[in-house]
Amino acid sequence: MATARPAQAVRTWLDHLAVERGLSANTLAAYRRDLGRYLDFLAAEGIEDLGAITEATLTAYQLRLAEGDRDHEPLSASSRARMLVAVRGFHRFALADGLLASDPAAGVRPPRPAKRLPKALPLADVEAILGAVDTETTLGLRDKALLEVLYGTGARISEAVGLDVDDLDISGSASDGTVLLRGKGGKERLVPLGSYARAALDAWLVRGRPEIAAGATDPRGSGGALFLNARGGRLSRQSAWTVLTRTADRAGVTRDVSPHTMRHSFATHLLDGGADVRVVQELLGHASVTTTQIYTMVTVDNLREVFATAHPRAR
Repeated sequence: MATARPAQAVRTWLDHLAVERGLSANTLAAYRRDLGRYLDFLAAEGIEDLGAITEATLTAYQLRLAEGDRDHEPLSASSRARMLVAVRGFHRFALADGLLASDPAAGVRPPRPAKRLPKALPLADVEAILGAVDTETTLGLRDKALLEVLYGTGARISEAVGLDVDDLDISGSASDGTVLLRGKGGKERLVPLGSYARAALDAWLVRGRPEIAAGATDPRGSGGALFLNARGGRLSRQSAWTVLTRTADRAGVTRDVSPHTMRHSFATHLLDGGADVRVVQELLGHASVTTTQIYTMVTVDNLREVFATAHPRAR
């Protein structure tokens, strides 16, 4: 097999991406920039033959990206991952094009970006949002019930707007209500309804929903949907999102608020209140407790803050 110089092989790959794959000029420029740094590293290591690159070379390159050098600052995990994706794509092409006998990057995995902590709202902000709904109007009754369900059950927005009236069981006492949520993969779970969500749902079902359903003009119908739009059809995810963001604005909450923020807040406030992580796992519908455990990191941060301000030896 003839030897190939890394720089020439990179130019060949970029030409392939431009002509055969039709990538945009911006994407090609990004690949050229990322692989330019890779070529600089190979040159500094004295590697002039593509066949001399080994998995150890790629490992050393990853380390250099993480630690930086005199010409470059250390890169974040996401930036390193992006650059390694470009390098892996280049080596796959070189192998397919007959420039390499084996792919030295095949076993190299880009670093995982650090997990971002969920953003939970302080309880005061949640209460301000829930208190900012105008329940004197029919749609206000719906909005109040929707927001109480989102925060009171930890439902995903798709689960909330997918609810039918028959998914509620509020026939017993005020403390016995439940809602049937259908999560990812069609998995179902029963979640208790607190008294606030129960009261808001009662008001919507008795005084709000019948009025909208009676004047329905949506040709698609409601299909028994719990939450209706103004024309009597099922409320969409986008409309439910708008309900929340507009109410947050009305409440003067300046933090970014989304339906998932309410879910994060539900989980974090439960854990702050002493709930077991496995109970929260069941309520959220997580398949693995590992997914739920990220919320415990939030509560540890809260513990640190309390410790720092309250303990005489903390500072």
